[in-house]
Amino acid sequence: MASLGENQYGKSRVRLSRIMRREGRHDFQEWTVRVLLRGNFENSFTQADNSCILPTDTMKNTVYSRARDSSSETIEEFAIELGDYLLETNPQVRSVRVEISEKPWQRMIVDGVPEPTTFRLAGTELQTVCATRSRSEASSLSSGVEGLTVLKTTKSAFEGYIMDRLTTLKPTSDRILGTSAKAVWEFMSAKPRYALVRYAVISALMKEFAIHNSMSVQHTLFDMGRAALAAAPEISRITLTMPNLHHLQADLKPFGQDNPNHIFVPIDEPHGYIEATIER
Repeated sequence: MASLGENQYGKSRVRLSRIMRREGRHDFQEWTVRVLLRGNFENSFTQADNSCILPTDTMKNTVYSRARDSSSETIEEFAIELGDYLLETNPQVRSVRVEISEKPWQRMIVDGVPEPTTFRLAGTELQTVCATRSRSEASSLSSGVEGLTVLKTTKSAFEGYIMDRLTTLKPTSDRILGTSAKAVWEFMSAKPRYALVRYAVISALMKEFAIHNSMSVQHTLFDMGRAALAAAPEISRITLTMPNLHHLQADLKPFGQDNPNHIFVPIDEPHGYIEATIER
């Protein structure tokens, strides 16, 4: 006999661009939104009864409608607002999960002056948020960044590791260290200054990566997380995921040439995968 277990449904990849038209300047944002609902939906699965189902197309329209009337300036504020609205207007819903990613559009600098209505895409990373709003349990929110791609050409070593009969990797005291990092942080305070915290965390992560004398990705990851906690007292913990994007030294001996750490082959598959949570 079959029974229904945990379930949820919603709308994903709702893409949204928004212009905030202010006196003398515009602000531009590009978001991708996912909404997931949990609640009293058992009959829709087991009895083909859709009377409790809010169509996912309605969720998409709700995203656009709420964005039109919203004064939220950050993805964190909008995620909370959207989740609360769906919870308030749908009594059959037990909890709402809202995930938003934002592209890093920045104001273009023209002749050293910020251009008020022109923007450039600043990088490949995505700013992220995940907010859960619930009737019976504590609500939660975490912010983050994905695809934070950084590389250093020195101040990175990897030595002293286990060597057995299958080990072919050679120890090195000077190598390229590259990663496309993901970071997720949780907050201690109820209403933090989301934009300022995000700036402080990402700035601390990048600075520590740059200046750190790395003995391993694990070593660098921990010190990056520690630096983020020091820079942003509003956060309680941060989880960092750092795949090691390898650059392997090319063998030029068949061509009669040496290679004093000069020519490399970028390899992203397979790659090392290191993840840890650093907390207070």
